[in-house]
Amino acid sequence: MDALARALHKRCDFCRAGSNVRVAELITAVPGATIISGRPDTDVDSVEVDSRKVSGRSMFCCVVGSEDDGHRFAAAAARAGASSIAIEHDVELDEHRDDLTLVRIPEGSSRRSAAILSAAVVGNPARELTMVGVTGTNGKTTVTSLLGEILTASGLPSTVIGTLTGERTTPSSPELHRLLSEARSLAGRSGRRGAVAMEVSSHALDQERVAGIEFDVAVFTNLSHDHLDYHGTMDRYFEAKARLFETSSSKVAVIWEDSDEGRLLLDRRAHSAIGVGWSDAADIQGDALGTRFGWRNESVRSPLIGRFNVSNVLLAAEAAVAIGIAPAEVASAISSSAGVPGRMQVVAAPAASPIVLVDYAHTPVALAAALEDARRLAAPDGQVTVVFGCGGDRDQAKRPAMGAIASDLADMAIVTTDNPRSESPAAIAAAILGGATGGARIIDEPDRAAAIRTAIALAGEGDVVLVAGKGHETIQVIGERSGPFDDRMVAEAALVERGGSTSC
Repeated sequence: MDALARALHKRCDFCRAGSNVRVAELITAVPGATIISGRPDTDVDSVEVDSRKVSGRSMFCCVVGSEDDGHRFAAAAARAGASSIAIEHDVELDEHRDDLTLVRIPEGSSRRSAAILSAAVVGNPARELTMVGVTGTNGKTTVTSLLGEILTASGLPSTVIGTLTGERTTPSSPELHRLLSEARSLAGRSGRRGAVAMEVSSHALDQERVAGIEFDVAVFTNLSHDHLDYHGTMDRYFEAKARLFETSSSKVAVIWEDSDEGRLLLDRRAHSAIGVGWSDAADIQGDALGTRFGWRNESVRSPLIGRFNVSNVLLAAEAAVAIGIAPAEVASAISSSAGVPGRMQVVAAPAASPIVLVDYAHTPVALAAALEDARRLAAPDGQVTVVFGCGGDRDQAKRPAMGAIASDLADMAIVTTDNPRSESPAAIAAAILGGATGGARIIDEPDRAAAIRTAIALAGEGDVVLVAGKGHETIQVIGERSGPFDDRMVAEAALVERGGSTSC
């Protein structure tokens, strides 16, 4: 066993005993890291990348980001009582502290070092868990949620990390490894190896938040226009996702093969890759109660609505098989699933009401897929109405594309406010409307609640109303103000107002 392995193995014992680790021991996890001042035996009980979260035994890691440099906050971390600070270059501190240890990490390594140190300080919990990472533009939340249900049904202590569980799709490295440490503890109490299903965003991969984690299974859903405000080009966006499928990052890859990007990943990954596609599902049938199809000689009944959700179910199912769960158990768990909040979720309604769906679709491809499935659910002479907007301070190029899709695929499109954040809601709507050149009737209604009420009031039995963009979210961010807002609750109230009490 080499020095690094011995140090990390020993640290696992420290973690379980609730003890601290010494700086000199901790930094052996980062090749080239050296102590430049202070004491090697300084205690560390956490690694932080946010100076506001530092406590008396924290190591503050100065991360150099794309828009800011954590070295600017070294003095604040020192004032907050950090026991040690990891730096790439010299920093200015307000005053000298004899009890502060400074660690020099290799230039250009701050993001990766922060991730590795965050793991090491809690004993590298991912190594003691079955890790499944899911990436792709659309479907990550659905696949991880399904996996969590499958894992639980199979008796494994399971944890889901993603859009439904935190502020970020993939948490910062310190927060992520704290969550993994909790998952390990949960498993330890049960006496079984724990499993984690987590969403891995392109931002997290580019920023190396999951550096050092070897996933047992990596899952690829799809790739389409999103996040180009960050990545710049689709090629760079794809390459960020592709990092999860390098053999150093994952043992087995489960990849949706019915796409150009999926086939490219399969071509790159010569070994331990499983291609999943439409041919894996037999006799697909669906309605407002869910979907049914055959898979691996099993009959699968899913409460998830829509053809595109069949692909999500298939990916979750194959990932579960890849970690050793029998197909029969997988099919049974899917059939017992409660569904995924805000993903083609049917809003409870009185009799003789339109079908109202709430979905998180906020990309052109996702909106098109949701509208196509809404059309399948409508009566032969039924109308499809979509209520949607676009988020502010995010990729602006997709706005006219979403306007075009809505106006082409819906009979009525009501353009409204999503989470405009610091942007003008009117300017966002104007960009969407600029692309809305199809045949749908277009209504510009900036008040989201009024837009939902209007759509439901104008719809009849046999029609479908799709409320898209926010899904499970329960707040709306306008400027610096965040207020409660839930599409599902607004829609349910509008349905009651339209016609009596609801029934599921």
